Amino acid sequence: MSNQSIKQMGEQYVMNTYGRFPAAMVRGQGSKLYDADGKEYIDFLGGIAVTLLGHANPVLTKAITKQAETLLHCSNYYWIEPQNQLAALLCQNSCLDKVFFCNSGAEANEGAIKLARKYSAQKYGEGRHKILTMEKSFHGRTIATLTATGQDHFHKDFLPLIEGFDYVPLNDVAAFKKKVDDSVCAVIFEPIQGEGGVFPLDKQVACEIADYCKKKDILLIADEVQTGLGRTGSLFGHQNLGIEVDIMTLAKALGGGVPIGAFLAKDEVAKSMSPGDHGSTFGGNPLASAAGLAVMQTILEDGFMEQMNATADYFRDQLNKLVDEYSFIKGVRGKGLMLAIELGQDAKPVMQACFQEGLLLATAGTTALRFLPALNITKQEIDEGMQKLADVLSRI
Repeated sequence: MSNQSIKQMGEQYVMNTYGRFPAAMVRGQGSKLYDADGKEYIDFLGGIAVTLLGHANPVLTKAITKQAETLLHCSNYYWIEPQNQLAALLCQNSCLDKVFFCNSGAEANEGAIKLARKYSAQKYGEGRHKILTMEKSFHGRTIATLTATGQDHFHKDFLPLIEGFDYVPLNDVAAFKKKVDDSVCAVIFEPIQGEGGVFPLDKQVACEIADYCKKKDILLIADEVQTGLGRTGSLFGHQNLGIEVDIMTLAKALGGGVPIGAFLAKDEVAKSMSPGDHGSTFGGNPLASAAGLAVMQTILEDGFMEQMNATADYFRDQLNKLVDEYSFIKGVRGKGLMLAIELGQDAKPVMQACFQEGLLLATAGTTALRFLPALNITKQEIDEGMQKLADVLSRI
């Protein structure tokens, strides 16, 4: 089938919830994708921070194939070996003790919200259920996580939202403290806001908020759906901030392309959950867990993160060269391989021109371009993509 025929079929049968480009991706290798018409693209988007090991990674492919030949699914009525192995790796390499597996970032954040409220209700009784989130944040598209998202334009037409959330400006400790009262049970934050524009949480601010939350017994929830699994140069983004958290959510890169999400918690918090309080039919099934285990084992290998950080430095250097060359680019922000360049103008036409040039990336907010490539992208792939980006920028 061609791009056009696949597009026509999709328009007839698939609900119109995405602003899709006129291409159907049918094959990938490393940091390159190929559409149904045979056109090649350099992938600086990574499926929106998902394919952290690139496309058709042999280690991940082998793990998925082996598990598919053995057992795809049973249910969480029974212990699942790869699920337990993945949980162990996550806990052993974080400040947290227990894991619940689900299928997506929204589900992970939804579960974290439930856990925070259950913990608070058991310890303090009713009325202490409010969760503070940051303005310009993004936490998902279910009703609870949509409410947690601090961007009004996502809320439009989905009212009424649920009660029990409030918003504070990013990197404003005084404003945060003013919002805290006896009804607040938790704070949820992204170490770097992704959909909101690739805006990092300041380290000093994070430390002050963490200290204040500890004094007030307010749970600190890190939404690491986009920043987790090495994306920002550390295994988890909040580690760059020098803080510990009570709950952390993961998804996107955890399965390298296979849907899996998770939320982790400290023992004291996790033990508030009992059988029947939460569940997921597919969460942590053998196939998804085997994929997650292969991903974790790969990024924990000696030298992987060192190489990734060297790659991130090179990627950022190339972006800084574009800043020097084009005066309308206002700067580079982000960390690791979660980066953005600020254009100071509508970024969507630039993103569309990059697509036509054979380069895949995303916008961040409305005026920036966002880069979320595979952590093992090669210098050659970076150079090819940067040349395409420069060709587009030269026409602005």
